[in-house]
Amino acid sequence: MKSNNVTPLGPKADKDTVRRSNLSLVLRAVRDEAEGGATRAAVAARVGLTRAAVSSLVEQLLGTGFLTESGKTFSGQAGRPGTALKVARTGPAGLGVEINIDYVSVCVVDLAGTGRVRLTEHLDNRGAPPAEVLARAAGIAARTLESAREQELFPVGVALALPGLVSGGAVRQAPNLGWNRVPADELFAAALAAERPGGAALPVRAENEANLAALAELWFGGLDAVRSFLYLTGEIGVGGALVIDGELLRGAHGFAGEIGHVVVDAEGPECRCGSRGCLERYAGQAALLRAAGIEESGGGAGVAELERRARAGDERAVAAVAEAGRMLGRVLSGAVNLLDPDAVVLGGIYRNLMPWLSPSADEELTGRVVSGLWSPGSGRLRASSVAGDAARGAAALVLTRVLADPVAYAGRLTGSAG
Repeated sequence: MKSNNVTPLGPKADKDTVRRSNLSLVLRAVRDEAEGGATRAAVAARVGLTRAAVSSLVEQLLGTGFLTESGKTFSGQAGRPGTALKVARTGPAGLGVEINIDYVSVCVVDLAGTGRVRLTEHLDNRGAPPAEVLARAAGIAARTLESAREQELFPVGVALALPGLVSGGAVRQAPNLGWNRVPADELFAAALAAERPGGAALPVRAENEANLAALAELWFGGLDAVRSFLYLTGEIGVGGALVIDGELLRGAHGFAGEIGHVVVDAEGPECRCGSRGCLERYAGQAALLRAAGIEESGGGAGVAELERRARAGDERAVAAVAEAGRMLGRVLSGAVNLLDPDAVVLGGIYRNLMPWLSPSADEELTGRVVSGLWSPGSGRLRASSVAGDAARGAAALVLTRVLADPVAYAGRLTGSAG
């Protein structure tokens, strides 16, 4: 029986709310156009608003510095050419900070998603107190902010990319760092504020680094029409992320994608997470180097030596990478059977090792994927793009809020707002 008591679904949108939403639509439409820019007419056609409405919105975005216009662009249709609209190369930006086991990488991106500043330092963060690691990262971030300011870019927030279980801004567990229940966002925010006395405080959020690398791959990689994929990043550990229909799948508690701790052999070697025989004990960086007879060293030298030996045909190096590929394929086949993604994307150290890694991984996938739709060389197993890294994904994540409501950030075009 239908009730006569109707509960409102929410507050009615007023004119200001509608306009703010339309400003976001227009700004995102311009950003998504090709490098040549977009005309007002093209934007109107894309967002479904009248040309007059779009012109009014564009004028506001030009006046507040989110858009620029220049020259003329020809649509190939009758009528006068229009001016080319582009997102501004100055103003609000995003700051991404990736803290990994043996390095810290900081990136600033502009509204178009272009990486404008990058600082990376190779540091062994294992065993160091979390506050010390985060303070070092804040120092690198502060220097990055100075470089950004020189380009008239003013980050409006920070996203931390961290290798572990991250929830509510805190690291619940990061076995390879030795972190447990660390309030990373709070510690980093305090350290960054100490590096910039008198500077505007920046909001900080923390996310899993594999999730952010997957988002970077989605937004900036060469995936074309692929919108559902499983992303793996090989570093000291093995991280994973799931993107389904263009959306990150986080799971009930935000911990989806921890494929590095899927058990390959219950009687296998002990893992830092407390279990045994986890995938990263067979396919992580340390396992690869050990199997190839290469000593671990900082700065990625060990992985570079592994790649050099593989290219030279060194039997032990080639066998080590092939065995890691076999273990990856075994675990990935279960994930493919469960989730049916369009593709599996391998990033981190796996990207450059693909010539020796992918044949054995593809063979396992072909033999174990029950649909029969997996075959070697199909392109479903692919290397990540060089553009798909966690620091860039983190920085771009900050900007999703700016793009969603540019009016809220209009006062931050000169870095004056706190």
